[in-house]
Amino acid sequence: MSDQGTVFVALFSGINVGGNRVVKMAELRSFFEGLGFSDVATYVQSGNTVFRSQKGDAATLTKMIEAAFEKRWGFYSRIMVRDLGWFERLVTENPYPEIAGEPTKLHAYALEREPTSEEIARLAEKCTGPERFEVKGDVLYLHAPEGIGKSVFANLIPRTLKVPGTARNWRTVLTLLEMAGQAGGR
Repeated sequence: MSDQGTVFVALFSGINVGGNRVVKMAELRSFFEGLGFSDVATYVQSGNTVFRSQKGDAATLTKMIEAAFEKRWGFYSRIMVRDLGWFERLVTENPYPEIAGEPTKLHAYALEREPTSEEIARLAEKCTGPERFEVKGDVLYLHAPEGIGKSVFANLIPRTLKVPGTARNWRTVLTLLEMAGQAGGR
């Protein structure tokens, strides 16, 4: 690893949804730069930020960014910080490669921790519709054939699993991987 630091992606939850908790992406970029990060880039309004950090691991950076974010915007947003290697594994380990060409029907949830087998079993009991899911480590992959907006099961995931997480569709996942890879190549 060069002294350029490590490339991370921060996934925000609960911002710019339905006109609430509005955070402009240009302001978010300035905020990250103000915290001393470099190569900062954002993607779409839901709060995805690629950045490079000279120090700290994902857990340390999560706490630091969450606290600074709440101080700056006055509300709490759960943030999942993951490194480039995590995104590469996420894409490589996709259990539904045949769905990857329909990116609005495939979602990945970044979870705060790896769910227990009991938690996964409880979720499996609720999965009675057309959806399929698989958990690998701290990622839940969801195939929702009718899209996540129409999925009753998708709404049950947070309440049933009880492990905080934030979902991104496959197009966003691939774009963030590409952005992080480009930042890593600089």
